[in-house]
Amino acid sequence: MKKFKFVINGNAYEVEVLGFEENIAKIEVNGTQYDVDVQKDLKMTKTPTLVRAEAPKPTPKESKIPRTPSQTTNLAVRAPLPGTIITVLVKPGDKVTLGQKLLTMEAMKMENNVLSEKDGVVKTVLVKPGQAVAQNDVLVEIA
Repeated sequence: MKKFKFVINGNAYEVEVLGFEENIAKIEVNGTQYDVDVQKDLKMTKTPTLVRAEAPKPTPKESKIPRTPSQTTNLAVRAPLPGTIITVLVKPGDKVTLGQKLLTMEAMKMENNVLSEKDGVVKTVLVKPGQAVAQNDVLVEIA
């Protein structure tokens, strides 16, 4: 297995570890074999344990997220994938509900329905059948 050189009280020893069985090591010292009882000391970790103080609880004023009025309440319905528009089922002024089918597009040889993400009124339709669109292109705006 492994060979070591030890100097003990000025005497040099060549030690070869032949094997281990549980806590008994078979070693050869300068050609003579010995069975040595190996005692294992528990090693103390040198890595300190971090102790962090608890974060203070937020005050009621800090716990509320202020709402800022949005510049526009319009929702832009975007193309999920690049593809071609097959049918447009809505026109400006139509009322739509959450989950209503707005249009159908072909992407990766599959037909995909594009659904409304909120209730509202169609403000603009920016595509027409046969038109190619890229991913994230705005298809319909809902107010």
